[in-house]
Amino acid sequence: MKFLVTGGAGFIGSHVCKHLLTEGNAVTVIDDFNDFYDPALKRANLASLGSGANLREGDIRDAAFVEDVVSSGGFDSIIHLAARAGVRPSVTDPQLYIDTNITGTHHLLAAAHRAGIGRFIFASSSSVYGLSTVIPFSETLPLPQTLSPYAATKLAGEQLCGNYAHLYGMRVVCLRFFTVYGPGQRPDLAIHKFTKSIHEGKSIPHFGDGSTRRDYTYIEDIVQGVAGALHYEGPLFDIFNLGENQTTTLTELIREIESALGMTATIERLPEQQGDMPLTAADISKARRLLGYNPKTPIRAGIPKFVEWYLSRI
Repeated sequence: MKFLVTGGAGFIGSHVCKHLLTEGNAVTVIDDFNDFYDPALKRANLASLGSGANLREGDIRDAAFVEDVVSSGGFDSIIHLAARAGVRPSVTDPQLYIDTNITGTHHLLAAAHRAGIGRFIFASSSSVYGLSTVIPFSETLPLPQTLSPYAATKLAGEQLCGNYAHLYGMRVVCLRFFTVYGPGQRPDLAIHKFTKSIHEGKSIPHFGDGSTRRDYTYIEDIVQGVAGALHYEGPLFDIFNLGENQTTTLTELIREIESALGMTATIERLPEQQGDMPLTAADISKARRLLGYNPKTPIRAGIPKFVEWYLSRI
């Protein structure tokens, strides 16, 4: 099959592309190699795929570029992973997030509709749950309030996907990712940042009292969930949580990294950050039942794998 993967040079995207290529598919990547983090890392991700992935370099905010790529590609499915990511930066520059994550998503949906593409996978986020108090988070929960512009743009993206499914019969699956980590993780994310700082003997930022909890999800499990969504034949529009089905406090996470490195962290204690959720916890029963999703890497196994990868590259 022929796939278009937006953000395919990024952390999650490059792993998804590698899986698709291993299965014998044709893959085209859209990526703009912006400077949110070092573009050289994304180019290295793309290079690791070999000659199998065709690159169309450009920005999804450019409607004409998106139309050209989608209309000329003959794609069976689009896997839309490209986004401006991160809660805290979205508070500083919300317009950039709106332009990329909402308008860019609309450009892709509209082009996919005009090209008659049969399936659209949208990468959403656990951030859409905001201050939901029913734990674990289920896809059926009402979502009355997000806590950051990033979260708001992801929820808006889901709504646009629902519009296109309802109005035009496009099959769309939205996947709510829960704090993805593993080899190749973005350097701005906590596990990568903490590992680097502890290894180099630098202090790590510790926001709040350490009680915030996250459902950390290993990259191989996320790829498994994306693969399941590509074969889903349920309702034209559907939403699934992809998490690890366990939560870890910030304090516990730091201990796991210390243990894997055999080093002790120096802590810089800071107040809670605006926009951060106090807890993310995925109910993955729906994804288990309908996507065959079966995460296999708990945090105690995933952190040593990440640290091993990190140490192999320095």
